[in-house]
Amino acid sequence: MRRTVMALFPAFAEVAANKVEDSSKDLEWLSNKSFQTGDALSLHSRFLNETSEKLNKRDASVDRESSSAEEEGEGNVPARKKKKKSEKKRKKKKKHKKKSGRRSGSSGSDSETIYPSDLKKEQEAERHQDAKLASHFTWLDDLQSPTERQFCVDRKPDQANWTYKSLYRGDVARYRRKGSSSLGLDCRKQEVSWENTETNKKQKGGSSKKGADRYFSTVSRQLLKSELPVPVLPMIPDCSHSCITSFLPLGDNGGENKGRDPGDRVQPSSVNPLGVYDSSTALWLQGKGQQDQQKVDTQTGESTVLLAGRTEEFNRRLREQPADTQLWIEFIRYQDELSAAAFGGEEEQQIGDSTESRKASYRAVLEKKLSIAERAVATNPLCIALQLERLRICQELWEPSALAKEWKKLVFLHPNSAPLWREYLLFAQSYFSNFTVSKVNSAYGKCLSTLSAVRDGSMVSHPALPGTEEEMLDIFTQQCHFLRQSGHSEKAVSLFQAMIDFTFYKPDSVRKLSTKQQVEFFEPFWDSGEARVGELGARGWKAWMLQQERGGWLQPSAEEEEEEEEDEEEVKDRNQPRWTVWLDVESSREAAHWLPWRPDKTKGQSEEDCEDPDRQVLFDDIGPSLICLSSPELQLRLLLHFMSFLGLPVDSVLSAAPCQPGLLLESLSLLTQGKELQHPLTCYDLPDPGVNSVGHMTTLQGPRKWMGLGKQGEKFVTNVFSMVRPVLPPHHRAFLSLSWVQYEKVKVMRCLQSGNKKRLRTQGKTSKRVAKQLLKEPDNRSSLVLWREYAHLEWMLDNRDEARKVFSTATAMGGTKGLSSPALCELCLLWSQLEVEDEAREQGGKLSDVTASPAVSVLTRLAEGTSSSSQALSPVSILKARRSYEQVLAASLSALDQNLQPKAPAQEDLLGEQLRLRGLVGCYALFQYLTVSIQAANTVYSQARERMEELYGTLTPEKQLNSNDAEASRSTADSSHRLAAECEALALQQAALLRHHNSIGVFPLVTLRLTLTSALSAWPRSAPLWSIYVQVEKCYHSAGRARRFFHSVTRDTSSVVPRLFAIVAEQQRKQLVDAAQRSRCHDDVLPILPENGLSNRIRGLFEGAIATVMGAHCPLVWRMYIHFLVSEGKVDKAKGIFYKALQNVPWAKGLYMDAVQLFPEHLQEFVDLMTEKELRLRLPLEELDILLED
Repeated sequence: MRRTVMALFPAFAEVAANKVEDSSKDLEWLSNKSFQTGDALSLHSRFLNETSEKLNKRDASVDRESSSAEEEGEGNVPARKKKKKSEKKRKKKKKHKKKSGRRSGSSGSDSETIYPSDLKKEQEAERHQDAKLASHFTWLDDLQSPTERQFCVDRKPDQANWTYKSLYRGDVARYRRKGSSSLGLDCRKQEVSWENTETNKKQKGGSSKKGADRYFSTVSRQLLKSELPVPVLPMIPDCSHSCITSFLPLGDNGGENKGRDPGDRVQPSSVNPLGVYDSSTALWLQGKGQQDQQKVDTQTGESTVLLAGRTEEFNRRLREQPADTQLWIEFIRYQDELSAAAFGGEEEQQIGDSTESRKASYRAVLEKKLSIAERAVATNPLCIALQLERLRICQELWEPSALAKEWKKLVFLHPNSAPLWREYLLFAQSYFSNFTVSKVNSAYGKCLSTLSAVRDGSMVSHPALPGTEEEMLDIFTQQCHFLRQSGHSEKAVSLFQAMIDFTFYKPDSVRKLSTKQQVEFFEPFWDSGEARVGELGARGWKAWMLQQERGGWLQPSAEEEEEEEEDEEEVKDRNQPRWTVWLDVESSREAAHWLPWRPDKTKGQSEEDCEDPDRQVLFDDIGPSLICLSSPELQLRLLLHFMSFLGLPVDSVLSAAPCQPGLLLESLSLLTQGKELQHPLTCYDLPDPGVNSVGHMTTLQGPRKWMGLGKQGEKFVTNVFSMVRPVLPPHHRAFLSLSWVQYEKVKVMRCLQSGNKKRLRTQGKTSKRVAKQLLKEPDNRSSLVLWREYAHLEWMLDNRDEARKVFSTATAMGGTKGLSSPALCELCLLWSQLEVEDEAREQGGKLSDVTASPAVSVLTRLAEGTSSSSQALSPVSILKARRSYEQVLAASLSALDQNLQPKAPAQEDLLGEQLRLRGLVGCYALFQYLTVSIQAANTVYSQARERMEELYGTLTPEKQLNSNDAEASRSTADSSHRLAAECEALALQQAALLRHHNSIGVFPLVTLRLTLTSALSAWPRSAPLWSIYVQVEKCYHSAGRARRFFHSVTRDTSSVVPRLFAIVAEQQRKQLVDAAQRSRCHDDVLPILPENGLSNRIRGLFEGAIATVMGAHCPLVWRMYIHFLVSEGKVDKAKGIFYKALQNVPWAKGLYMDAVQLFPEHLQEFVDLMTEKELRLRLPLEELDILLED
């Protein structure tokens, strides 16, 4: 156990650094290790010094008090104030002494006792005070003496360093360099040029010298957008300075050297010893740069001058021409360009400015545009375009209630403007805060009833404008598709049923009444319970009225009873997730129950027996939307719209697309067509419009329930055809028959794609039976169009011999018409294309003998005007056929001018036949391809397209000249649509033939690419052409050319189709890149080069698409965008896009179903939202729980 010795002097108990060892070990007990001689001497000297200082201070204070007392006696200052001041000073001194902590006695004592331990404590306190001072920041002025430490140790961690990865710039010490020399360098040979700042002003970033601007900076973007400060073309020199020299003179820098004397040279320096360099070069050699601010200011000033001049030009023209509405609209849209130059544009603002400043500048631009629009409307109060432009601006400034009130006021002031009504309906349909299905449906009814009153002349205040009936029919069709997209298929079908009865079976006694009165007469028939169009035993409104006058007819007996349907179990697997079961049952009910429910009186049913009340349609829901169509062409268009609504193919010209086709696009089939490699020439025979048919309501990538419309749907379509066709004229009846046969072809094609042989066999028998029944009718026996479709149907079912017999029979019926018959040319073209595809598949692409080719035989017999025979062709017959093709095609192209002139009503049905040149041109081009070369066929197509597109370009001014004559204007418009369709069909044939030749032989793709780019530049809405273009450009590693072309087309068109295909092209490229990067076979050669940034590019394309007016209201764009983000793993962003989509397309039920599939945890929220917005909900969640329990 170690003994502890108590120190004699506790103040020095620690072990000293320098030990004093005694040589005598015997006297060790007398030595004190805690006592140090040096410390004792220092304490003693310090004690003496402090004692002397206190004595001196006391003497000095006594002298000051005596002197101050004398001054008080001599001066005029009262003594009481002086005493108060001295007392305050004494109190402060006492407080200071108390705070210091020193042991002090009374002020009157002459001496103070100071112990060594007290002095030791004072040293430790001073040492702690110094350590405390060095642990925190202190201003340099607060230090007592300059010898103290001027730095500190900061032991507290700064969490911001982890966030910003660097120290705060205020914590970094700054210093000033004295002199320009550097250690280790020879001053005579080496030198370092230090960059010194020219100003000490604080700038952003802590540096006075600005770094080089990158290409994406604000200054660089303004430089790209600004005008060139130097003219591109060379200027003509003045005559006084013109002289012929043998060398090119160096240009002066902005004229700085002009007027200088020859002696005014740059002073020599170390970097410019000869003085031959200008100032900028000398600075560059020194490692310095000129200030770019002067150049930027010059360019900015010039661009500002140009913009100001353009604004002044706009103001001058508007003062001179205040009635020019188009100029007003250009001036309003010019403000965006002006703001981009002033504020740096939207992208630059996002880079530099804050969110508040961007919003402020954007709102300022909107307010400026609104003031211009209001001034324009005040000048032109009757202009609808200016009113619409003003409301588009107000949509981002005003509250929803005020905006809706303004819209209602505008349609009240202009009730006869159909375009204005269309814009108002789009606003009501896409404004989420005020949207419900019932409100929008009533708005459609209000629109159509108002336009009907204007058309009838009931509204005397506003006359009917030209083309009101066509606009009314388009709005009616748009209403039906709106109801279908929102899930209310029963109401949409009832609208079509009522319109067909109201149009084709109208009693003669009510034809001269107004539309409102006719609707009042129609309501009793609708509520009577009689069979309607498409139902068994339907007779029509006219027959019901006549029979009612005679006392009515008896109800049909129960012998016409239909067989009962077998009720399938809706929930097939109860172990599936709840959301999966809901989607399956909802889509199956949508496919089975799209027809309105009617009580079966033979079974004693009533309206109370309906399990789902929403399946019943009241007259109040459809009555206001009924309109009168006086033109037979519009009545046929109504029927074709109904056929298209049911999913049947129709003629694209007669059934013109609505003015806003983007609202209807919701199917991926638009983007996936034309991928059948076995049929490269005929797979585009029936292009897919991208619009879902009635009953097909499911997720974006969900399967189709049936090939057609189901058992009940097929019976409904059959009943509609059998009831409507007898009341149509023969040439209109042929269009319905053609649509029916093509519908059977579509069902067979779907069965072929599905690969189900049993279903294909059953569907083939049904389709052949329908086609034969139609061909047996007297009106259709000589219809080459129906024979062509029936032969194609047999060919698709792999009945080649039977199909060839049908083709031969049809050509024999054509007789000696030959090339003068468009229908016969189209029939022979299809037959020859099928033969070419068959030969390429059997012989591997190698062409056989020309004279033995079946396709050449067909085309030669067509030119000769004889039926096909088994005899071999001779070279002479081929030469004669080529000569016939040349003459007929030249005559047809030269006669297009006369055929485009307006015809008399008796000759109007022949107009379409005279403009149909796709069959003739296609036969001649295919003949040249088989007998000469692909270059010859390409020449035929190019010449025909050039001539027809030239004529199409001249139709627009003619239509404007004939706008006063309604009939001539309508005829010219029909001719324009037909000619445009022919041009597009020829371009598609040319591209398909070139693609087919590239697949079987060696041929440069540049010809095909040039054909596609020229065609797509003229017809950017053609989905089949875009499909071929995407497949061709997919073969290239470099995507720059395709991206530039997509950008050039989308910049000049408002259609959403090019933007969709641009997205598809990038998505396909991303799939290839991902497959290449995920491949584990590193030794294999990758089929494509790796590329980064495709996800961001695709997102940019989606954002660009939804930024347009058509893209923002296209359900397909939003659904594809959400699916893409989920596939990338960005679920939160996908949810944000879904809620953003609801602000633009809240009526699309498919969007909600996609959200249920992608975000199943929010099923209850989405179903509640559908219920709130009154979308059709066929399976409530309470019923779903009951089904899962059972």
